[in-house]
Amino acid sequence: MTAIEWRGVTVRLGGRAVVDDVTLDVPSGAWLSLIGPNGAGKTTLIRTLGGSLAHVGDLRIDGRPVEQLGVRQRARAVAVVPQHPLVPPGLQVFDYVLLGRAPHQGLRCSPSLHDRRLAYAVLQRLGLDGFVTRRVDTLSGGERQRVVLARALVQDTPVLVLDEPTTALDVGHQLEVLELIADLREERGLTVVTTVHDLSIAGQFADAVAVLADGRLVDAGAPRDVLTPGLIGRHWGVQATCDVDDDGAVTVTVRRRRERRTTDTRTHR
Repeated sequence: MTAIEWRGVTVRLGGRAVVDDVTLDVPSGAWLSLIGPNGAGKTTLIRTLGGSLAHVGDLRIDGRPVEQLGVRQRARAVAVVPQHPLVPPGLQVFDYVLLGRAPHQGLRCSPSLHDRRLAYAVLQRLGLDGFVTRRVDTLSGGERQRVVLARALVQDTPVLVLDEPTTALDVGHQLEVLELIADLREERGLTVVTTVHDLSIAGQFADAVAVLADGRLVDAGAPRDVLTPGLIGRHWGVQATCDVDDDGAVTVTVRRRRERRTTDTRTHR
């Protein structure tokens, strides 16, 4: 089964092809990380899944052309966590997370007891149960990012799409959130698509990586096959070493461009 199919997808913004003729599949239950230098088209490509960008080419979710999916149907199939989400001012955390249940509420347009229990359970899982009455707009960047993720998980879709999900998080919370996503993927059979700048995160968590450069797909496959010093040097312009673990996970280490100068910090009297 294939969860997402892009076939010759092109997106033009300001007369320029920001995404140019991309063909890429994401199998059901897989974790795909989209990587590439700044301006490569990663965010634009995943925005096509949420329906916020017009495109040409064939885009299918769970085998169905997106043109055949209404707004509610698409929201039941794919939860998208943008890099810079808009949060209504004054809204409390619990009420914001409950908005993720809207696609499942039908005509009644009000959360059920099941919706509320699910929202609280997800907040607990993310360590946010102490934030339920806090206003979202008073949270730190990292706290807000976890709340936005909670809303997406409450949406309870088979596909979870995250644009730079660890940007505002410290190292500890980065790993906590990524490991939670990995656990939920196994428990729920989720398909996960992420964009990331940290190549080691892509190499350690994803089953597959796809490299975009100047809007075009230049390589895709297992991290151990794609994340190589040669590819990183060509597209990021840096020297790197890529260490592959026994389970196929890849750790990327990037070296400084210049030799480090040593500074004598001794105090002379």
